[in-house]
Amino acid sequence: MDNKNPNILLITCDQLRQDFVGCYGAGFMHTPNMDRLAAEGCRFTNAYSPNPVCIPARHNLMTGLPARYHGFDDNNFESDAPSCPYFLPTMAEILGDAHYETIAIGKMHFKPERRATGFDFFLNMDELPQAREQDDYAMFLKEKGFGHLQSIHGVRTCLYMQPQRSLLPEELHGTRWVADRAIDYLKTNRGQAPFFMWAGFIHPHPPLDIPDSWADLYSGKIPPPVPGTTPVSVLAEENRQLACLENAQVLRRIRELYASAISHVDHHIGRMLQCLEEQGLLENTVILMTSDHGDMLGDHHLWRKTYGYEASARVPMLLRWPGGEAGQVFSQPVELRDIMPTFLDAAGIAYNPEWFDGRSLLSLVRDPSTPWREFIDLEHSTCYAPENNWTGLTDGKTKYIFYAPDAREQLFDLTADPHETHDLAPLAEHRETLELWRSRMAEHLAERGEPYVKDGELLRRQQGTVRSPNYPAE
Repeated sequence: MDNKNPNILLITCDQLRQDFVGCYGAGFMHTPNMDRLAAEGCRFTNAYSPNPVCIPARHNLMTGLPARYHGFDDNNFESDAPSCPYFLPTMAEILGDAHYETIAIGKMHFKPERRATGFDFFLNMDELPQAREQDDYAMFLKEKGFGHLQSIHGVRTCLYMQPQRSLLPEELHGTRWVADRAIDYLKTNRGQAPFFMWAGFIHPHPPLDIPDSWADLYSGKIPPPVPGTTPVSVLAEENRQLACLENAQVLRRIRELYASAISHVDHHIGRMLQCLEEQGLLENTVILMTSDHGDMLGDHHLWRKTYGYEASARVPMLLRWPGGEAGQVFSQPVELRDIMPTFLDAAGIAYNPEWFDGRSLLSLVRDPSTPWREFIDLEHSTCYAPENNWTGLTDGKTKYIFYAPDAREQLFDLTADPHETHDLAPLAEHRETLELWRSRMAEHLAERGEPYVKDGELLRRQQGTVRSPNYPAE
């Protein structure tokens, strides 16, 4: 790009797994606008959320650093929940200092929610606003005559994971509201100043309150979940019944609505791209589209996220970089922490690579032969059941997961077994591969100063009392 200050647009969905996007091989999905970003830019096939749950993932993205720096290792909604440390610069703060106009629209999941973390403008749409006046979308609905609604994003509690319909007319739905506000800003800015916009859609995160005109888009068209044939983690076992979805019809319907929610978001991403074209901004705007994590969606009889398994941790990562080669596909392992250095690189802002765990994706886009990391790390330490923390390593072809409480291990061949139905760790014929990844994990944990390794060996810790955590619906 000739302009040293290109616009930057970050688009995030919540809980969107990679294999429900057309350009990633999901032939049953209709996602023409996400597919367009891949066709006109590039897609990363081995993209991951380093901590696959909402708040940690978003703080990884904002800071380019893992939980041990920003303090969020799980969704924590308690009164004593931490805030992002004041001394950690965020993307918005650094880009703002470089004379970018910064705006956040939609779901951000900052803590505390109204702390704008450096954004000049902040149009908030929280899932569970504590007060209407704290939430721009809730105030918008009140102005439109829907102030009486309590469940503005669908009914939660006992219906959280159940099929349902939107209580709002389609023109007031939260998905449209995010796109409308983004379009309003683009028309107002009109290229007067370089901008960094983060547009955060809540869907396809449940509740799946789908507008009627989209609800039947995938009736009878979605493949069934993958049954598990290998034991899952302790944390997963405790949450098998979390969704109470044992009825095959209901299970199928929730997957259909999940797909409909994705296409609904895709439609409104298309409106945003059209506006960029109409305003003459598209060819000077870096666009990156991703998700904070996926959803098990019934695979292995599991739902939601928090797991190191592919459906939970692997996400789409699409990057349209004007001036770059179109249609590129990269198999190098990438992650959400790569986004911050990518945007600083795009803006021409000098930084020390050692400041971040991530690396600029643009270095790959410019030169696909650029030396890259061998693998990335994944982690989750739930604050509701601390004994169930896990750490993983993957290069996109092999995955190793270490469960710290009892030193249990899992090893998966993602090329031959992409749905992770066969744990290879107990098999003698895979001992050499297991030992390789075990040693990598020991080195990784030692570098972090974790207590689970000593003298280069992973330690077995005494298992705490296993209990089923009372998870809030985040």
